[in-house]
Amino acid sequence: MRKVNTILAPGLALVCLLLAGCGKESKTIKLAVQMPLSGPLSVFGVSQKNAAQLAVEQLSEPLRKMGFTVELAAYDDQANPDTGVANAKAIIGDPAIMGVVAHWNSGVYIPSSEVYHTVDLAAISPGTSNPKVTDRGYSDVNRVCGRDDVQGAVGAALAKDQGFKSVYVLHDKQTYGQGIAEFFKKECENAGIRVAGFAGSEEKANFDAILSPILAAKPDCLYFGGQFDQGAVLFRQARQKGFKGVFLSDDAFDSPDAAKIGGESLSQAGGCYYSTMSGPPSSYPNAAKFITDYKAKFGSDPQPYCPQAYDSAAILLAAVETAIKANNGKLPERGEVAKAVRAVKDYNGLSGTINFNQKGDPVVSRYFIVQVTAKDSASWETNKVIKTFDIKAP
Repeated sequence: MRKVNTILAPGLALVCLLLAGCGKESKTIKLAVQMPLSGPLSVFGVSQKNAAQLAVEQLSEPLRKMGFTVELAAYDDQANPDTGVANAKAIIGDPAIMGVVAHWNSGVYIPSSEVYHTVDLAAISPGTSNPKVTDRGYSDVNRVCGRDDVQGAVGAALAKDQGFKSVYVLHDKQTYGQGIAEFFKKECENAGIRVAGFAGSEEKANFDAILSPILAAKPDCLYFGGQFDQGAVLFRQARQKGFKGVFLSDDAFDSPDAAKIGGESLSQAGGCYYSTMSGPPSSYPNAAKFITDYKAKFGSDPQPYCPQAYDSAAILLAAVETAIKANNGKLPERGEVAKAVRAVKDYNGLSGTINFNQKGDPVVSRYFIVQVTAKDSASWETNKVIKTFDIKAP
C-alpha cells in the first residue's frame, strides 16, 4: 500500500497545481487577423495584417498599464472559404482572442463570421463589401468600408456621367465579383444605359472566346467585377484585339500589380477607371504619420485598405479596454467586447470618422472613382481620384 501511495501522491499534487492554475485569470489578450497571406491576393492580405500589427504595437499601452499583454495572432485564409472556416474554428477555440480583423474576401468572411457569431466574437472587416455580410443583422459582425450595392451604383454614375450608351459586364463568378457586377448592371439599366451582355467566367489566361462577343457588340465600356489578377489580363487582351472603349472595374482592381499585368493597355484609347471604398492612403489627412511609420517598419508603401485595417484593430482594442473597465479590471466576456464595438461613437480613425449602424455598417461611407494614370506598378499611387461620394448606408 505504501508503494501505491508513493505513486499516487505526485499525481494528485500535479492535479492540484493544474486546478490552481485554472483559477488564475489569464493576462494575455489577443487580436486575430485573418487574411490571404499567401497566393495572388496576399498583396492585399499581408499589407492589411501589417497595418493591424502596427495598430497593436502603437495603441496597446492603455491595456498594458492595466496589466495585460497584447498580441496579434495571424491566420492565412488563402482567400478560400473552407480554409477561413477552419481557421475561424481555431480562433474561437483560443479564449485569449477578443476580436478579429476579418478577411479581404466577402466569400470568406460570410461563412467564417457564422463561426465567430456562435461565441459572440467581435469581427471587423477593413474591406469586405457584399451586402450579405451585414444584412444578416449579427451584433458581432461589422465593417469599416462601404457596400457593393452602393459601389455598383457609383460605377454606374460614372458610366452615366461619361455618356455611355452601352456597357458589357463580366464577373469572376465569386461572391464579391458577381455581386458588384449585378449591382452595376441594375443601376446602369435604371439609368437607361443598355447592357449589351452579362456573363461570368473563371478564366484567367486566355479570353479569346469571351472577347469575341464583346468586340462584336462594340460597347462603350467593358466592366469587370472581380480581382485585379483576372481583370488586368482581360483588359490587356481586349486592347490587343482592338477594343477602343473604356475599362471600368471595382476596388479589387486597386493593386500596383494591375499595372504590371495590364501595362500600357490601361491608359490607351478610352482608358481605365475603378471604383473603390478606399482612396490612396495619401488621400486621408489623418494617415500621414501612419504612412511614414508603415514604410519605416515594413520597407514598403501601405496598400489599399491599410488605413481601414489599422482602424479595425484600433476599434477592437478600444472596445476591449472599455469592456475591461466596465468589468472592474477583469477580462470581459466576448459578447461585452462586441457590444462595445457596436457602441463606438465618432471614432476618429485614419480613414475618417466611424460610427456603426444597427447592422454593423458605417453610417456614412466614402466612395472614390479613380482614373488609372500609372504607366507601371511603381507609379500606381499617382492614379488620379476624379470624384468622391459620401453616402449613407442603405
